[in-house]
Amino acid sequence: MRGSVIIDCFPDSAQRYRDKYAIVVIDVIRATTTAATAVSLGMRVFPVRTTDEALVLASTLENPLLVGELGGNMPYGFDMTNSPAQIAMLSDTHRPIILLSSSGTQLLLNSTGSNPVYIACFRNISAMARHLAGRCDKVAILGAGTRGQFRREDQMGCAWVAEKLVESGYHAGNIQTEDHISRWHMVSPEEVRYGRSAEYLRKTGQDHDLEYILQHIDDLKTVPSLVKSELVELQKTP
Repeated sequence: MRGSVIIDCFPDSAQRYRDKYAIVVIDVIRATTTAATAVSLGMRVFPVRTTDEALVLASTLENPLLVGELGGNMPYGFDMTNSPAQIAMLSDTHRPIILLSSSGTQLLLNSTGSNPVYIACFRNISAMARHLAGRCDKVAILGAGTRGQFRREDQMGCAWVAEKLVESGYHAGNIQTEDHISRWHMVSPEEVRYGRSAEYLRKTGQDHDLEYILQHIDDLKTVPSLVKSELVELQKTP
């Protein structure tokens, strides 16, 4: 199969691809890293758009964890912020997670209607590309964006998945996709440290999440997909 891959950004971009593309959502700092980490631990993960939606859903689940942020702040009544490092340390992995974020879960839920919808982060770049290759002929890899900016960590994640697909025989769907692949080819993940998202984590005392993300590169074989409002692990790739 010679398919095509395209890179785009922001929650509103999903409407351009829902009908004809498989969609991969990337929000490295921090929603998709948090979600992929939780799914890899066997936890149930339910993304939501609003705090009201989160509270309604919580009433239907047994002892859920409310996890997330809006505008960088943990909403009132939530158990923890959108922290992959904290999720990785949980012992009560039987508790379902309700996940809310400013951009990542918005993009993910805006992608509903595409078949399929996946999430990726630095932890499952290769696993995602292997799963997509030969299975989906048109792939849209979408960065969540933060405060109207296509942040470098999301550009990197999108570019690395796209590059692996191109290496397997896909072609870049437009010049912008080619540019992203070229820009981030062979660039170290450490470049994330110089971006605005990393600066925010440092300023707010959340360096542990930055370090967690940079210490867990391509270490998961997990391929999470949005199925009936829940992120589930479709398979662990070889």
